[in-house]
Amino acid sequence: MEQLIIILAVVVVVVGGGGTTLLVRTRRRVPRAPDRTEVQGGTTAAPGAAGTAAPYLAEGGSAPPDLTATPAAPPAPAVEKPPPSAGRLVRLRGRLARSQSALGGVLLGLLARDRLDEETWDEIEEALITADMGVTPARQLVEELRTEVKVAGTRDAEEVSSLLRAQLLVQVGVDLDRSLHTERHGDRPAVVLVVGVNGTGKTSVCGKLARALIGDGHSVLLGAADTFRAAAADQLQTWGERVGAEVVRSDRGGADPASVAFDAVNQGIERGVDVVIVDTAGRLHTKAGLMDELGKIKRVISRHATVDEVLLVLDATTGQNGLRQARVFAEVVDVTGIVLTKLDGTAKGGIVVAVQRELGVPVKLVGLGEGLDDLAPFEPEAFVDAIVGG
Repeated sequence: MEQLIIILAVVVVVVGGGGTTLLVRTRRRVPRAPDRTEVQGGTTAAPGAAGTAAPYLAEGGSAPPDLTATPAAPPAPAVEKPPPSAGRLVRLRGRLARSQSALGGVLLGLLARDRLDEETWDEIEEALITADMGVTPARQLVEELRTEVKVAGTRDAEEVSSLLRAQLLVQVGVDLDRSLHTERHGDRPAVVLVVGVNGTGKTSVCGKLARALIGDGHSVLLGAADTFRAAAADQLQTWGERVGAEVVRSDRGGADPASVAFDAVNQGIERGVDVVIVDTAGRLHTKAGLMDELGKIKRVISRHATVDEVLLVLDATTGQNGLRQARVFAEVVDVTGIVLTKLDGTAKGGIVVAVQRELGVPVKLVGLGEGLDDLAPFEPEAFVDAIVGG
């Protein structure tokens, strides 16, 4: 008999409207023996039950197989223990170098010329602007680097590389606080709100962040407040099953996102989890109504918990367009950190500098692939070393 796998859903009614919300876990059920069949005048065992063996034995035959025996169910697959998040960017630096070393190669080649005239410095500035760094920081870096090279009076490749590395670190910002604030507040969990436009990978970031936090020893609950995209809750549910995190979701499409977020935080408080991560809809930054809804989600959560992090997920390949998106989100929800996805692809590393300058908040996480552990804390030194080949 085939094994039966079911989903048990604990239904929690949300007070104040918004429908019901499901706290979903997966469990494995062992199939029971066939039901006894009701007949007129009494009951009889289902075909193949132990009581039907007598006719076979009376005719000298052997007893038929015991069809009521319950096959042993294989154990439920254990959730893999994720590795800690510390040092991930160093381990993934090879992927980063493949996409960023071209910029370093151009800069070092220009700086190694026998004669650094105005045209050469203009080319260096153009290379930085083309890498999405932005005009102002590119010019500032060139001026500082120009002064350093003149004072040092060197064309040695190693020394030039060292000077370039130092100036890039200044622009990236080694002193910014890039820590994620995910510590509990007494009996209240930390709350992380994940926002961004469609296609940036918000839901995957939620799942990967949950996995990283679990690897660091935290307990996590996921809230599926993206109720506008039909598959969003299912996608988050899949992530929850992968990483061993419970998921709070609505029982119907188009439910009030703020209500789902509110209930997710409530469940997090009741269950004593360390962190609640709330996924939100991929709101187009040009639609004011949806942006207002995002502000409502944060206000509703703030009534009984602290929103510790608002992480804005940006596709690193969108360049300056991503900056326009970032401005609008920052006006609505006070972004505390940036997550740059697809930084291992065709992205240009200057976007790290540009987005930090635009918002005044640090890049805290970067996505360097499609794997479960490819979301890494941003480390300026490892990032710059990938550019200059250090």
